[in-house]
Amino acid sequence: MMREPAFWWEDVGVAARLLAPLAVIYGAVANARMNGSGSRVAAAVVCIGNLTVGGAGKTPAAITTARLLEEAGELPVFLTRGYGGALAGPIEVNPARHTAAEVGDEPLLLAHVAPTVVARRRLAGAALAGSASVIVMDDGFQNPALHKDLCLLVVDERRGIGNGKVIPAGPLRAPLASQLAHAHGVILVGEPSRAGGIALEARKRNLCVLRAHFRPDKQFIAALGRGRVLAFAGIGNPDKFFATLVEAGVAVARTRGFPDHHRYSREQARALCEEADREGLVLVTTEKDLVRLRGSRAAAELAALVHAVPVALTFEDEVMFKSLVLERLAAARRERKVRTPD
Repeated sequence: MMREPAFWWEDVGVAARLLAPLAVIYGAVANARMNGSGSRVAAAVVCIGNLTVGGAGKTPAAITTARLLEEAGELPVFLTRGYGGALAGPIEVNPARHTAAEVGDEPLLLAHVAPTVVARRRLAGAALAGSASVIVMDDGFQNPALHKDLCLLVVDERRGIGNGKVIPAGPLRAPLASQLAHAHGVILVGEPSRAGGIALEARKRNLCVLRAHFRPDKQFIAALGRGRVLAFAGIGNPDKFFATLVEAGVAVARTRGFPDHHRYSREQARALCEEADREGLVLVTTEKDLVRLRGSRAAAELAALVHAVPVALTFEDEVMFKSLVLERLAAARRERKVRTPD
């Protein structure tokens, strides 16, 4: 996958202005698509989405949501496109049999938490999730195929929405106003920085604004001790991962960032191993990267040496998050009874 252009995350410049006419067309198409009426399915549908291209933390947010639902007695099933995987689906992910090359890296992580269906056609995927009381969509916010009962948008506080322009002039997947119009809440991840304007816009629309943080596993961090590490990641925003390690007190000596869903070549894997060995560094990466490495013969040596950092998304106000999810689902179910009386 190609890296997004650097100018997307800077103030509006020449490149963004030149691409503005194309952005208007792209935005109009995206807006019209989002306004489509999705099909209702038997299960309630919760969608965890992104305003922009690039990593903000959707998958950890989806995992936290599914665990909340399980604690509330629900039966969640994840539904995801399986980006980077060869299988179009619909297919239920089996971590013991499937590889990241087949179903994508994120579905393998999700499948360790709850049943997970990969499907490029979301409606067909929902049909396969027959046991679910709630379908949790990891991404798919801009896809109109399914009616969504609750939509939560995840925003990285460090990057915000970049220059605020729509693809290809900027990182927004659709115009900001039209995206917020379809959302019920916004999750701001990290320390307040560039995303302050999003919180203001969300509150203007009476959307719930939740603040959350990535927390590395304390036992893992303690086990590293004072060991110096070489941290690498092929995710939407590698710098977020590196910053999370530094904030946790990890001695990060070297960092190597790769594009999202990156498949490491034999040469890249060997180079990382040799650099770590030469400088006496511990190799660490994300759980998402590790599932890709384990399915790759070219990166087998690296997979055997690297340590994946378990990271969870935690909310500053867990009560507010729980109330938003459960109350919205209850309201949606009441509405369904009105729409389809016995």
